[in-house]
Amino acid sequence: MTSLKRHMGLGALLIYGVGDMLGAGIYGLVGKAAGLMGHLVWLGFLGAMLAAVFTGLSYACLGSRYPKAAGAAYITGRAWGMPFLTWLVGLTVAASGLTSMATGSRVIAGYLQKFGLAVDTIPLAIGTLLLVAAVVYRGIRESTWMNAICTGVELLGILVVIAVTLPYWGSVSLVQAPQPDMGSFDLFRLTMQGAVLTFFAFVGFEDLLNVAEEAKNPERDLPLALVGAIAIATVLYMAVAIGAVSVLPPSTLAASKAALVDVVAAAAPAIPPQLFTGIGIFAVANTALLNLIMGSRLLYGMSKQGLLPAVIGRIHPIRQTPHVAIGLLLAIVIALMLTADIDHLASATSLLLLSAFVVVNLSLVVLKLRPGEAKGHFEVPLPIPIIGAGICAALIAARVLDPAADSRAPIIAGVILLVLSGLFFVVRPKGSVEDALG
Repeated sequence: MTSLKRHMGLGALLIYGVGDMLGAGIYGLVGKAAGLMGHLVWLGFLGAMLAAVFTGLSYACLGSRYPKAAGAAYITGRAWGMPFLTWLVGLTVAASGLTSMATGSRVIAGYLQKFGLAVDTIPLAIGTLLLVAAVVYRGIRESTWMNAICTGVELLGILVVIAVTLPYWGSVSLVQAPQPDMGSFDLFRLTMQGAVLTFFAFVGFEDLLNVAEEAKNPERDLPLALVGAIAIATVLYMAVAIGAVSVLPPSTLAASKAALVDVVAAAAPAIPPQLFTGIGIFAVANTALLNLIMGSRLLYGMSKQGLLPAVIGRIHPIRQTPHVAIGLLLAIVIALMLTADIDHLASATSLLLLSAFVVVNLSLVVLKLRPGEAKGHFEVPLPIPIIGAGICAALIAARVLDPAADSRAPIIAGVILLVLSGLFFVVRPKGSVEDALG
């Protein structure tokens, strides 16, 4: 039977995680986040990081214990033994990857229009998705090389932003609320909203877990890559957020289609805007690349568990990639791209992932308390997943229950969950998740 190819070492995994987080998350969302939080945009990233780090540690532990391509779906099935919950968590994570890709494709279209291309957003976005899908279909080696190139380019772009904005640090108050009469509760609510939006910038540990079957030494390397990627992304995000609002007013950043391009143009006019626009394209394309890899491997793993039709889990005999899953996800993401604007898609992505992370954190609690369950190379104390689940649940509640927040993102996320739930009873998987456990 044809299987996935083990090609990724620690370096490739770290680049994979860093590249995923540094893509559409910061290049596409810093403007939207500044429009919401003003000069406190850094606080939104800090709140998102706190949510991400506890869940990231849980994922590091789980990756060390169970390096399986199905990722969250495998872990949920092992902990609870409930095919419906496993189905819902697995496809929720896959759906979050699709909304992330849809978001990224629209961001790329905005950057390409900055280049002067007189083409509508939709054709540009679709062309980007087709190119990314072709690379992922080609193979994990080619995808890894593209990831490495894109990550190097996007990291260069981030460092350029930090370098040119550093002289402006201290020119504005970083504790100034968007509205001068905001009370403590309003500020807390605003921070929670910003954390939900910017949490999208920290996703990547789920993507890492889903390439476990293509890693050379996943039990050792996955935890190191995961924790390292979160640490690197956090430092860079905070510096970029502070620099951006120090150079341009939050209202200007919010109105921009390519916020960091405008920041560099204002802080360092000598740098050609086209150069930095090109860097932004590489960065966001990288996120789309990695999310398609993640989603296709997740569907492949769920197919092996009997939760999806066997045809979805087919591996191309030459390319050794799950080509059917890649094609299926490409068709869905093109349709999804037409549904909402960037900020609504990004918030919906965050809500979907936060829901899955609550379940995954609680799954680790169950597995740690289960007698005889094998431990991994990287273990965390029991309070870590409990706190992680609580933080993720609090972020969901803060976003969904806030009467002042836009309701479109929760509606998009809710519709996706309802559709996935209904599909379970239509497909009625004949296999059991326990078939793949052992």
